[in-house]
Amino acid sequence: MIIQTDKRVILASASPRRKTLIKCLFKDYEIIPSSIDEDDYKMLSPLEMPEFLAIQKAKDIAKAYSEAIVIGCDTSVVLGERVLGKPKDQTQARNMLALLSGKTHKVITGVCIICGDNSMSFSVSTDVTFYELDDEEIDEYVQSGEPYDKAGGYGIQGLGSVFVKEISGDFYNVVGLPVSRLYREMIEFLNLIGG
Repeated sequence: MIIQTDKRVILASASPRRKTLIKCLFKDYEIIPSSIDEDDYKMLSPLEMPEFLAIQKAKDIAKAYSEAIVIGCDTSVVLGERVLGKPKDQTQARNMLALLSGKTHKVITGVCIICGDNSMSFSVSTDVTFYELDDEEIDEYVQSGEPYDKAGGYGIQGLGSVFVKEISGDFYNVVGLPVSRLYREMIEFLNLIGG
């Protein structure tokens, strides 16, 4: 189900997971990560932040590539009103996993598509429930090194999969890119811009 377009496609993300998943949609694309400072937008509500940041990332790259289709994305792990970012060290990783243990959290990915003066954005939310985790499981996972470049400190597509009791919604959204929704929105966007 590769999307056909004559336009240049740019993914404004450094995420290796998104880089892998975008291959499901496009044969040819480029990776040009945005350099916006996400810390400048901490005042937003946890539910609004991913889509807002996706828009900022897409706009940042689209400034230099106005003829291209630019896709910006941002994923947040939200527990209650608290956003769990990427852990900076072992202590943060352990604390995040302990917080998620036995609870249901939301994974929200915001996506923005821009080409010239045309843009559209959306968010996808998935509920993820963790089993109760013991200290030994958490320590072993933290030692694996997997938590550090992932929001919430876990990767559902990797070793962190053993923590997941239940998921309600799009699995790929939790990985970092809601592939099926983006596919449908992209077809609509291409029809809009005639591309």
